[in-house]
Amino acid sequence: MRRIFGVFIAGCAVLFFGNCVAALQTSPIPQTSPAPLRILITNDDGIEAPGLAALFEHLSKIGTVTVSAPATEASGSSHSMTSQDPIYVEETEKKGAKWFAVKGTPATCVRLAVESLMPDKPDFVISGINRGQNLGTVTFYSATLGAAREGALCGIPSIAMNLARERTMDYTQSAEFAVELVKALRNNPMKKGTFLNVNVPNLPKDQIKGVLPVPQDARGPIIFFEKRVTPSGQTYYWYAYKRLEAGDVKNDTWGLANGYITITPLTIDQTSYDDMKKLDSMKIEGWKK
Repeated sequence: MRRIFGVFIAGCAVLFFGNCVAALQTSPIPQTSPAPLRILITNDDGIEAPGLAALFEHLSKIGTVTVSAPATEASGSSHSMTSQDPIYVEETEKKGAKWFAVKGTPATCVRLAVESLMPDKPDFVISGINRGQNLGTVTFYSATLGAAREGALCGIPSIAMNLARERTMDYTQSAEFAVELVKALRNNPMKKGTFLNVNVPNLPKDQIKGVLPVPQDARGPIIFFEKRVTPSGQTYYWYAYKRLEAGDVKNDTWGLANGYITITPLTIDQTSYDDMKKLDSMKIEGWKK
């Protein structure tokens, strides 16, 4: 009788553990959700700009957003850093997020936030949404691009967002695209040292032809200086420029003019490796290689 009872207990144990193993094999394993994104946003139109507000509103839906932007407009300051003056910062809180109004250039705003203002390094830096397009070699002058480049220098995936300038500027659609782009890049990260320049046409969504990765227009910008005279007779000059017309080459200028959202990947490394090889083979009289 004792032997029969022991066999019965052993059989129950096998059945119990067998059912447990089966349950583990058939039950779905809980998936851990990805950590919330930490996003730093900035711009060159100033902390009160509507493009920055739209970016904050939409990106807050997918992560924790910190704002570090110039206290006043800083357009055209390129990648310059504030180094000769004290950098004053005014901190406020809006909708549970930190907003830093910085008396400095956009690139300074990014570096200061990463090094001193944020407790943790951000996952993304987004600069914009700029009031107007940044295409071709104009990007060397753009502080929107300068801020994104500074983010890339910090080793952070960075994007410059621009909306083509028209009489009416509605940033909603550009901000929505920025959200989807960040979500896509989270799963497909860029190579270190790369940052993106995005230009969105100022068109209804159903009129935008699509998203087009394109190279940068390599033509030089059309810049001139208007000579003027003050009422007292003093001569001065006023900076002016003319937008490049789109040609037949499929670059960022062509893409935006033809109704596409253009994305141009840019790199920190500006080295021309072909010319470096040429220089290496060149002899310069009187100097050793």
